[in-house]
Amino acid sequence: MEPLAIKMRPKSINDVIGQKHLIGDNKVITNMVNNNYLTSMILYGKPGIGKTSIANAIVNTLDKKYRMLNAVINNKKDFDVVVEEAKMYGELVVIMDEIHRLNKDKQDLLLPYLESGLIILIGMTTANPYHSINPAIRSRCQIFELNPLKQDDILDGINKVIEKNILENISIDEESLKYISTVASGDLRYAYNLLELAYYSSNDKIISIDKLKELVNKPNFFHDKDSDGYYDCISAFQKSIRGSDVDAAIHYLARLIEAGDLDIIYRRMNVIVYEDIGLANPNMALKVDAAIRSCERLGLPEARIILSNVVIELTLSPKSNSAYLAIAEALNDINKGNVDDVPKHLQANSPKYLYAHDYENHVVKQQYLPNNLKHKRYYKPQNNKNEEILKNINDKLKKIIHG
Repeated sequence: MEPLAIKMRPKSINDVIGQKHLIGDNKVITNMVNNNYLTSMILYGKPGIGKTSIANAIVNTLDKKYRMLNAVINNKKDFDVVVEEAKMYGELVVIMDEIHRLNKDKQDLLLPYLESGLIILIGMTTANPYHSINPAIRSRCQIFELNPLKQDDILDGINKVIEKNILENISIDEESLKYISTVASGDLRYAYNLLELAYYSSNDKIISIDKLKELVNKPNFFHDKDSDGYYDCISAFQKSIRGSDVDAAIHYLARLIEAGDLDIIYRRMNVIVYEDIGLANPNMALKVDAAIRSCERLGLPEARIILSNVVIELTLSPKSNSAYLAIAEALNDINKGNVDDVPKHLQANSPKYLYAHDYENHVVKQQYLPNNLKHKRYYKPQNNKNEEILKNINDKLKKIIHG
């Protein structure tokens, strides 16, 4: 039995749901199709938002001969067959899923035929092609990013199922429609699958909110660890803490908890406490470490409470990236070759070294930095209570050291 999501695939470019930045009046893909022109392209974005639908709609509208391949599942022999078909027809469109996993042998096989135009490639991926696809393939393709579908787009797709009576005599109320469009989280295929499951798991073809909640009670979050969406969530988590927006920080924490990815939360908090909180509140490093150890002992669901506590405190803590900037500037000097010999009195076994412990407060007037950097200041205290103390100490020490 063919799944509903397959039955609802658009037959022409005008049937595609969403992606109005690419498809519609005077939009790029629609104009290409209207001009009977097709070039190799890569469609990328989250699952269920129309990559395969658009690819199929394009070839159907243009009445092009095509073959479907998967970069992982199909072997080199399958690719050889496709090349021979292309030679026989004079042109062939290859719709390829998971193109970011295309290995070198298959790439080498396809490249000359992409170059000559014998094969037109429509690649599909959830991974950012600028990071994951071989530059040789990427340079021969136009890249189109697909946007997550909106709730109205999901409703549009479900209503088309009802209008066409694809699921015969289905009955569903507005509340249930809205629930499906909400929990789908922009994934139309997920919405179709949920609608179909609810239909066939009822004995009267009536879909109610109670029936839907029996099947699913939380949104379909996209948490593929190879995807942009996953890294976007991690990035937003850190940036929300850095920007002191406690509600946003808790939101992204909840999404990462929902994905069950405690390890990435631990790693991010360890980075944040030193990169973003830093010397403004050094005690937070101890709190983060203690929180992680407690989470490891307790596990979920209790760990969520510990994480909420520490993330709130991280977000509302004073911030400083002075240590981060100091080491970045020092490394930049080294990478630019801005270095000099270690001062002779600091070299191993030098008799001219003044032993700091022999002097009051363990500080003595002598040069520590190389000659070309002797006036360099990498650590630049920022305006917060703790670093004001550090600044005063540093200023006093520098006066003694430099005289």
